[in-house]
Amino acid sequence: MARHALKQPKAIAPQSCAIDAASQPRYDTSMNVLYGLLTRWWTAFALAVSLAFLGFAHLSEEVWGLEPCYLCLKQREVYWAAVAVAGTATVWAVVSRASRGTPRIAAFLLFAVFATGAITAGYHAGGEMKLWQLSCMVGGEAANLESLTALALGTAPIERIVPCDAVTWRFAGLSMAGWNTLVSAALAGGSLVAAKRPKDARAPRT
Repeated sequence: MARHALKQPKAIAPQSCAIDAASQPRYDTSMNVLYGLLTRWWTAFALAVSLAFLGFAHLSEEVWGLEPCYLCLKQREVYWAAVAVAGTATVWAVVSRASRGTPRIAAFLLFAVFATGAITAGYHAGGEMKLWQLSCMVGGEAANLESLTALALGTAPIERIVPCDAVTWRFAGLSMAGWNTLVSAALAGGSLVAAKRPKDARAPRT
C-alpha cells in the first residue's frame, strides 16, 4: 500500500506575490527619488508650470482669438506673481545647487499665491456653471472730451466686452477656469509639501 500511496504535490508559492514583493523596493526607491527631486527643485517646477499656463493663455488669445474676461486677466496676474517668486527662488537654488532644498519662505509664498489663484479660478468656474452670479468688473480709460467726440462721430474703436460667465474653451468637460482651479490647488498643496526639506539636505547639528 505504501508503494502505491499518492505523493502529495509540493506547495508552489504564487509567482505574482513574489513579483510584487520584489518590485516593491524598486517602487519605493523611485517614489523617494521623485519626492526628493520635487522637494529640492519645487520652485523650478512651479516656474515651468506657471510659464506654461501663461504661454497657453496668450497663445489662445493671439492665435485662436479667445478674448479674456476680467477674471481671466486676474488669474494671469496670479501666475505672473508665481513666476516672480519661483524665478527668484530658482536662481537661488541653482547657485546653491539646492543643497538645502526649497527655501521655506519661497514655498509658503507660492502656497499663498497659488491658493489665491485657486480661489479666483474656482469663483470664476462656479459662475460659469451658473452656481452664482459673477460681479465682473470691466476696466477702461477715463472718458475725456476727445474720446466722447470720437464716440459721437462713430470713429472710436469698438471695444468688445467679454462676459465672465461665458465659456469660450472647454476640454474634457472643464473650462479653462475649471482646469486652472485644479492645477492651482495642486500647486498650492505641493508648495506646502515642498516646505519640508529632505532629511539629507538639512544642516548638520553642531
